[in-house]
Amino acid sequence: MSKSKNNGVDPQAIIDAYGADTARLFMMFAAPPDQQLEWSDAGVEGSFRFLKRVWKAVHDHVEKGVVTAYREGELSANAKAMRLQLHQTIQKIDDDYGRRKTFNTAIAATMELLNALGKFDEDSPAARSVAQEVLENAVLLLSPIAPHIAESLWTALRPGSKLIDQGFPQADPAALVQDEIELVIQVNGKLRGNLRVSKDADKATIEQLALAHEAVQKQLAGGTAKKIIVVPGRLVNVVI
Repeated sequence: MSKSKNNGVDPQAIIDAYGADTARLFMMFAAPPDQQLEWSDAGVEGSFRFLKRVWKAVHDHVEKGVVTAYREGELSANAKAMRLQLHQTIQKIDDDYGRRKTFNTAIAATMELLNALGKFDEDSPAARSVAQEVLENAVLLLSPIAPHIAESLWTALRPGSKLIDQGFPQADPAALVQDEIELVIQVNGKLRGNLRVSKDADKATIEQLALAHEAVQKQLAGGTAKKIIVVPGRLVNVVI
């Protein structure tokens, strides 16, 4: 690490101030292992804040009572979307760690997952079991990089269980199946919004939903569309 040219920085200074996990997280996040690391005081602070957010998320959840991680049962659309992101993240990080050796992108994906969980505000028993599943897997995904905090958080989430006995998370194929897809809505080729539709929706249904969309109605201003172009799985373009 260099603060400036030919000026090395001792990682022990980070360890003394923030702990070994912050030092490891910062170094792995700032640059791939085979590249030169550019020093950043802000980056160290950011890594420390992220680990504090993970700690708080776990303990806020545990304070409401530890539950069993989700296995089966009916879920809301938001809970399904949360599980979809979780298992997409597991898939990605498995590839990042195993094949690509890109630890920085694995950390970024975990950060995005925790951000999404922060916005997941359902509190039903099923939703709490999904939150438990997300937190357990987030801790496991972070454990190669931040082993000390991961061990402590795992004990909080799963009392009587040891992190060292756990395998690497495996993506659930069922969670990766999407009931809905998101299409881009364009009017005369210009982006106007997004539209969620059933993955099995036919062309006529998509056209109808697109025309009823608030942004399209605003552009139509009481008029009619000349043409509607549907690109399956991607976009709807309303020509007016």
